[in-house]
Amino acid sequence: MDSLDLCNYAKLFTAYTELRAQENRNVRISFVKGHNALNSRASTSGISARVYSNGSWGFASNPEMTEEAIRLAIRTATDNALFLDSREHKGKGQLPMTIASSVNDHSTRKPRLGQKELVEFTRELDDYIARQYPELASRTITINCLDMEKILLTSDGSYSRSMIPRSFIYVVLSLMKDGSPTELAEVYGGLGQFEDNFTSPEQLFDEIENQYQHLVRKSEGVFPDAGLRPCILAADLAGILAHEAIGHTTESDMVMSGSVAAGKIGREVASPLVTLIDFANSCGGKTCPVPVYVDDEGTKAEDAVIIENGTLKGYMHNKESARHFGVAPTGNARAYRFSDEPLVRMRNTAILPGSDNLNDMIASVDDGYYLIKPSNGQADSTSEFMFGITLGYEIKNGKIGRAIRDTTISGVAFDVLKTITMLSRDMKWTSGGMCGKKQPIPVGMGGPAIKCKVSIGGR
Repeated sequence: MDSLDLCNYAKLFTAYTELRAQENRNVRISFVKGHNALNSRASTSGISARVYSNGSWGFASNPEMTEEAIRLAIRTATDNALFLDSREHKGKGQLPMTIASSVNDHSTRKPRLGQKELVEFTRELDDYIARQYPELASRTITINCLDMEKILLTSDGSYSRSMIPRSFIYVVLSLMKDGSPTELAEVYGGLGQFEDNFTSPEQLFDEIENQYQHLVRKSEGVFPDAGLRPCILAADLAGILAHEAIGHTTESDMVMSGSVAAGKIGREVASPLVTLIDFANSCGGKTCPVPVYVDDEGTKAEDAVIIENGTLKGYMHNKESARHFGVAPTGNARAYRFSDEPLVRMRNTAILPGSDNLNDMIASVDDGYYLIKPSNGQADSTSEFMFGITLGYEIKNGKIGRAIRDTTISGVAFDVLKTITMLSRDMKWTSGGMCGKKQPIPVGMGGPAIKCKVSIGGR
């Protein structure tokens, strides 16, 4: 898309218009028990135009990025918006004007590896695991890389050009114990292209050894005692709680649909220890896992403070919801593919760290659990949630005890947040998954370890 200049088409805008060119490039390679089960490289690209008229939207997209296709997309989206406006008569007037300019390219400066070299990298890592841990029942190694390149021009005058890559290696190991399989997955990588995250298979050997030791202990583990228990949730759990159970309820479109967060601005919804923010692109002077500088409506992306010292402070907004609530847009309008319309989406949602030492937090629990890794979770608009737990340990008399088998935790997130009494001083980000609200999108989730009370499942 280097030669594409969307500014040449600005003269065709006759109403509020967003013109976006986008290319998503995916690489996936997978080995299952030594067999190359997947080897793919794909690209999805095209142009889209979105036009607004008095509360009605018109949208059109085209997989080609020729001059004719761009002109057609603008014309079709404009006609659609005007037609809907003539029928719907919403009469909502103009959207807030935002003007932003940004060019951010996170491409690697290192020589790129070809598909054959990536396959060989995966094979070497798989061969090492097979040699080092012959007692494994199964192993799956997957490389997953995504480059998202976008160019955006709006009739307000916003212009953005970005290339945001992410690359991960997923390692799934399993053991058989007394005729039953035990599995543990781990994700390595993050923001950046493959060459910036991984230099050689040896780079991961120590981390895989740690993963394997957890797996062995888990295979010998016990079922937890069900009930409401004091727990230390590690950073991965804090992140998914922040995203799934709190974040979605404070996306403004969800609020307007009646989520539990509606009408609660200024109210205490969590422990005074809790501050929760949806970060745009940086946190603590470091780039976030999924940096957004200008959103897909041309709004400069700003940090959205959701909870501050236990009090609900605000929601995440696009232009339309910001006008509804009488606030400034936060830059949370995001689209995954060129053919997707922007939705209100999270970017990097995290609970801020506190001042406690993790060892002291564990020592403060007489009989509870240290929960480390979640599997997929779900939550609804009431903030009621259920998350799978794939790695955790008993805490007995302030000390780590036996590993536990796969289980779940559940509760109402805003109630759980009120039980938080300690927050660790360290913070961790995760970004290996995709948020699935109507369309997938990369997101970051983060936080410290938190001490709280939560319902845990048993046998």
